This record gives sequence, structure tokens and C-alpha cells, in this order.
Amino acid sequence: MIGRRPLLILCLLVAVSLGAGVATADPVSATASPSSGDSPPTANDSFPVTLTDATGTAVTVDSRPERITTTNPSAAQTMWTLGAADQVVGVTQYASYLDGAEQRDNVSAAGLGVSIERVVATEPDLVLAPNATSRETVATLRDANLTVYHFPAATDFEAVAAKTQTTGRLTGNTAAAAETNAWMWQNVAATESQTADAARQRVLYPLLGGFAVGNNTFIDEIITTAGGENVAASEFDGYRQLNDETVIALDPEVLIVTDQTEGQILGSTPYSQTAAGQNNRTATLSVQYLNQPAPRSVVYSTSNLSAQLHPDSAADVSTTTEDGDPATGVSAPGFGIGVAVAALVAIVASARLRERP
Repeated sequence: MIGRRPLLILCLLVAVSLGAGVATADPVSATASPSSGDSPPTANDSFPVTLTDATGTAVTVDSRPERITTTNPSAAQTMWTLGAADQVVGVTQYASYLDGAEQRDNVSAAGLGVSIERVVATEPDLVLAPNATSRETVATLRDANLTVYHFPAATDFEAVAAKTQTTGRLTGNTAAAAETNAWMWQNVAATESQTADAARQRVLYPLLGGFAVGNNTFIDEIITTAGGENVAASEFDGYRQLNDETVIALDPEVLIVTDQTEGQILGSTPYSQTAAGQNNRTATLSVQYLNQPAPRSVVYSTSNLSAQLHPDSAADVSTTTEDGDPATGVSAPGFGIGVAVAALVAIVASARLRERP
């Protein structure tokens, strides 16, 4: 039997290929987004819209917001991927990698988090606040008479897709959100099918300060989708510290490093005493995607990690380029009937392979 997620992928692909009526596109570089240019309102974007956010607050947006401020780069990344960057007036400093982000107001505080005063100064119609933004900050912004939607934590790909759908609905970009989710699921299915028969290597993603990424995180799903086994998943959920003895006992074969941690992990204790350290095995990914639960992050990180863990299975997918993006191998959005059928074949094959004893 096909699982719930493959069925969801199929529904999205069919809905977009039939409803949007767009043509099949050739693979593109990772700098391209599923949607490009302005994203005008569609017939599905009716306002006012009221949605309940992670704080239990019913948030009402009366009309399509033309001035949106994001308090975390994952929200900004999602808006860019929807082709709706023109609606964004405020971003944090960590969204600076997005094309044109320097033309938006920087709302970061001098230390961590966002500056209330800077957010208010952007005069937003809507503030998109991912779960990394504290509830206290959200409450303070609301006390300043701002409309704020606080997202729940995204612990897996389905949560990322739900965030994308919600963002599309709140901002008047529902069609772009549906297309973006279909693009994400298509690439996830392709990566899973490429690595279905490959032997799973033991992987650990260590963060600075002895922390690591465990189970029930979207990064754990990136690792497993790319054909790896997250050794920390058996130890804890979320993000916690691992003591030296546990790291050595888990004995990862591959360590994930990013542009933030490269050069600080492999040769240090206890990682140097693992199989990865002794064999000099790392997979290098871009922190701006790996650590941000958003559609591009899912697609780019799974593609790049798969290419490094299983180069024979994912030979058509490049590893990271200088700017951290995969250069090829990530299919573009724009799905015809043929693409939907091909994706369904890959999904069914992947599901059947996973059901083998």
C-alpha cells in the first residue's frame, strides 16, 4: 500500500499539472525559484482570511498584504520561492543570501532576535513570524497594533509544506504555494527513488557546543531522504548535546559540516575518534538552506546530501557550488501530465522498495 505522504505528493502533482496548466520545464540551476516574477492575486485568493496560529490566536488578514515583514529567514525564503519577494519590506540579516534582500529593511536586533522598533518602522500589513521568534516577541508586536502570524515548529517535510500553504493563503499566493509544494514533493520523491537500494551510511550533524540534530526534526528527514541514517535520532528528539562517549559509541561514518562549522568539527574530539574522523568523511552543505525549514532547503539539501552520500545513485546531481547551491539536478516547477505520471511511478516504486523486509 502506498503511504500517506506519497498519496499527498500525487494529489499535489495532479492538482498542479491539471489545474495550473503549465508546461514541463527542463532542469534549472538552484538559483531559480519555483515561481518567478510578481505573483498577482488569483481567483483562490479571497479576503478577508482568518487562520489560527501557533499561539491559538485567530489572525485575520483583511486584504492582500502589500507590505510584509519576516522575522526569520525561513519565512523570507518561502516568500522568495513563491515569487512574492515584491511584497516583502523587512527581513533579518540572515536572509541576506536572497537575491535583492539588501534592498529590504533589516529588522534584526543588535544581538539575537528582531528589533521591535525596526519591525514597527517597516509599517507592515502582515508580519510572518516562524517559531524561532519567541511568543513574547509576537505578543509585543501585537501590542504595537501589528498583525502577526506565528508559525508552529516544522519538524518534518509535511510541516514545511503546511507552512508554505499557510503563507500562500495569508499573502494571496495560493497558486504559487501549491506549485511550490508540488515542486518540493516531486524532488523529494526523485531523491528517495535514487537512493532506495543504496546502503545507508551512518550520519551525524554536529552543531557547535556539542549539540547535534536528533529525531523529529526536518533535518533528520533530510538525512533519511538523502539515503543516510541519522545516528542521533535514536538518542533524542530535537536538538540536544551529546557527550563524547555517546558520539564515539554512535560512530558516525559521515559528519555533516556547513560553512559555519567546516574546519571546526572533523579534527576535534570526539569526532576525530569516529569512523568519519579517521576516514576524513564529511558532507558539506549550505547552512542557509540546511538550517531553515522552507521548500528550497528541503530540495537543495536533500539533493546535495544524496549526491555526496551516494554519488553513483545521484550522479546527475552536483554537489555544492561556491554559493552553496546545487548547480544541476534539481527539477524546475512547471508540471505537465507526463511529469505527474513519471513522479507517480517513482513514488510507487520507492514505496514498494521501502516495504521490502
